[in-house]
Amino acid sequence: MTNYRRLRSAGACWFFTVNLADRSSPLLVQEITLLRAAFRKVLDAHPLVIDAMVVLPDHLHALWTLPADDGDYSTRWRQIKAAFSRALPMREARNTSRINKGERGIWQRRFWEHQIRDETDYARHVDYIHINPVKHGLVTRAIDWPHTSLHRFVAAGIVARDWASEPDVHGHAFGE
Repeated sequence: MTNYRRLRSAGACWFFTVNLADRSSPLLVQEITLLRAAFRKVLDAHPLVIDAMVVLPDHLHALWTLPADDGDYSTRWRQIKAAFSRALPMREARNTSRINKGERGIWQRRFWEHQIRDETDYARHVDYIHINPVKHGLVTRAIDWPHTSLHRFVAAGIVARDWASEPDVHGHAFGE
């Protein structure tokens, strides 16, 4: 098994991008109930704070704060992916490598992580998460996307309901 060099900081805040293997698939939103159940199952055993999150058809972005004594986000992602995959019928195409390793063909093997450096970095990643459905052309207003923590931010009074409803939401503050 490959041993990836990943920074592991207990109690740190992390931004993640996790993709389906088939980037044209709408599976994550089609099976949002199963995805939520996978998250609940894993987070019951391995708690953390989900600061912000968005689920799109073929990928998701999440901002997590890990417990003060725990830096193991990889186990959580592996278990979330596995729980979601096990809940689905086996319909996906698999290449020889995945078959030989006993893997499903649902998720990309890796994920992208970035440790949040400061409050500005945190705010930019929260904004990036919440604007992502607009960026991908799924909705014209961020609040119209159902699978986002933006609804929680609005309910808590952190942002207004019309946040990012201006015509130029693809500006530099929301870049990759």
